[in-house]
Amino acid sequence: MDRSRNKNDDSFADVLWLENLELNRLLGGKAMTETMWRCDQVRAGKLYNRMMFDTREEAEKFAHRMQQMEPDQMFSIEAIEAKQVWN
Repeated sequence: MDRSRNKNDDSFADVLWLENLELNRLLGGKAMTETMWRCDQVRAGKLYNRMMFDTREEAEKFAHRMQQMEPDQMFSIEAIEAKQVWN
């Protein structure tokens, strides 16, 4: 019983972490830079999700956490110019 409670607590913590990450991005989080980091999630050879981050560290942390939750997905992190994302 304690094991399932810890697993549920961990899942809840992961959901909160993802929600806070997205809220931080919506509210402007950190100062914009010229470079953004694109993290693509691929499952069965098809793009499953794409997220944008201000720093490489944020993208790597996101990919690491997601690989723990969904090990069947592949992740790629790529630097892109911010002007390719924003008008």
